[in-house]
Amino acid sequence: MEQLKGVIIKALSGFYYVASEDQIYECRARGRFRKTGESPLVGDRVFFAPEPGLKGTVSDILPRRNHFLRPAVANLDALVILASCSIPVTDPFLIDRMTAIAIRQGVSPVICVNKSDLSAPEPLADIYRTAGFPVVCTSAETGAGIAELRALIQGKTVAFTGNSGVGKSAILSRLCPDRPIETGEVSQKLGRGRHTTRHVELYPLGMETYAADTPGFSSFDLEQMDAIPKEELESLFPDFRPFLGHCRFPDCSHRKEPDCGVVAAVARGEICLSRHKSYLRLYEAAMQIKPWEQK
Repeated sequence: MEQLKGVIIKALSGFYYVASEDQIYECRARGRFRKTGESPLVGDRVFFAPEPGLKGTVSDILPRRNHFLRPAVANLDALVILASCSIPVTDPFLIDRMTAIAIRQGVSPVICVNKSDLSAPEPLADIYRTAGFPVVCTSAETGAGIAELRALIQGKTVAFTGNSGVGKSAILSRLCPDRPIETGEVSQKLGRGRHTTRHVELYPLGMETYAADTPGFSSFDLEQMDAIPKEELESLFPDFRPFLGHCRFPDCSHRKEPDCGVVAAVARGEICLSRHKSYLRLYEAAMQIKPWEQK
């Protein structure tokens, strides 16, 4: 039986929509997946048997580079973390938690500070430029920064996430104008957007680029990820790396030990204070993890 190779761009109600050779096939998964407990995910590269009427059956899932449970997406190259200095104002800790999760999964974080037409993005953007992350400032309203963002993600499969109301779907509509996504105004009372993405879908942006819209920070649920041991946290903060190995104690936790290279770098302004505060919060959370909860 003829087999084609494609990528799952949408999963909905037991159907998998597979992009292959400029066509979209509506596929079911073979019954053996139910027996093995393995489920195809959006972003999976798959083999499928095409059938008349652009139908098909997914037969095999190619090895994944990474995958997330919430949202259910696989093979990401980059995670675009949208933030805002306007309504709603993004807490840097949310960004830092997402960058740590992404780096641990081998996914490159990209920081996008949106709504630059409403308030100056520099206070937030400079934190992450200093930390060494790719940063772009955008306005979904005016289109500012969209070309730069497109260049940063070209040729990659990326997911968009961010706290509700920062403009994820509006940015995606700018990147993919022929696939407009309904958005809502931000509630002045709650500071939240009324639009809620109900499923994960990859939108082809051309040049082998796919973008996923995801429901918001709550969907990247830390409890759904493998528990991060506290010993790993230092490696998930790339701005700490130049100062690791410069501590008095080889097992330094970089919290309050004397002669700590990281703490000294924070005092000199070479590591942003908010980044270190986020590290401390994640470290305290990791200390509560029982050994048998770590994977």
